Amino acid sequence: MTQILDNISAIASNYDAIVLDQWGVLHDGSSPYSGAVDCLEKLVAHGVRLAVLSNSGKRSAPNSARIAEMGFAPSLFAAVMTSGEALWRDIANGTIVQQRFFPIERTVGDAARWARGLDIGLEDKVNTAQAILLMGLPDGHSVDQWQGVLDQAFAARLPLFCSNPDISSPRAGGQLVTSPGALAHAYRLRGGKVVFYGKPHRPIFDGLKAELNAERPLMVGDSIEHDIAGGHAAGWDTVLVQGGLYAADFNNEPHDLILTRLVAEKGCKPPTFSIERLK
Repeated sequence: MTQILDNISAIASNYDAIVLDQWGVLHDGSSPYSGAVDCLEKLVAHGVRLAVLSNSGKRSAPNSARIAEMGFAPSLFAAVMTSGEALWRDIANGTIVQQRFFPIERTVGDAARWARGLDIGLEDKVNTAQAILLMGLPDGHSVDQWQGVLDQAFAARLPLFCSNPDISSPRAGGQLVTSPGALAHAYRLRGGKVVFYGKPHRPIFDGLKAELNAERPLMVGDSIEHDIAGGHAAGWDTVLVQGGLYAADFNNEPHDLILTRLVAEKGCKPPTFSIERLK
């Protein structure tokens, strides 16, 4: 049964590392959530080791810089790992053999910045690529707007590498936007080959656990199907933050009712703990 927490410090000493999602936990994409910076500073002051595990298509360094601009000092974190970093490393070490990619990105230039240091080409046409690189979607875009690209990729039997498996993401003002995972799943459902990097897939959890040398990490996130399901599959305890992805649901209906429905919809185990926000 999920235990409702008033304050994460009540359980912090039970774990040798607390791993945090970004969007929906630390910030809304524009600014930090109220009390989040103060919460992390107090945890670190009491000797708690913190890390970030994010389904961001960008590499770890720009994500660390982004959250630093919001007030989360780099010294707070023992590690920052992103799905974009994991994909970059697999191309760099030769695990991925394709060298010409058609990029789908949130902002023009994201893919070029991400690819620095790699011996790959970014193509402006699908028919000259060997694979699709799905890093992000412009805010406000839907899956339908990319159907033409998916059609061309499927006809050419191109694999799609998705470095952000999130289906949707929270933004300022409680807005939700379509995320790259929605596009990747649409391609997979029609028979296209998709390789996912990030949560809930086991390798990124195991990799971060090894990097932290942690025996008992705790995953804190706002997505049942990514943070919570992935954490449980890796053998970690989990904390669901109510104020992120599902904020509107938890604001309008009783906690237990919403949690039961979400867990049933996603087909996974309930979180070990639940908390309104990071505090």
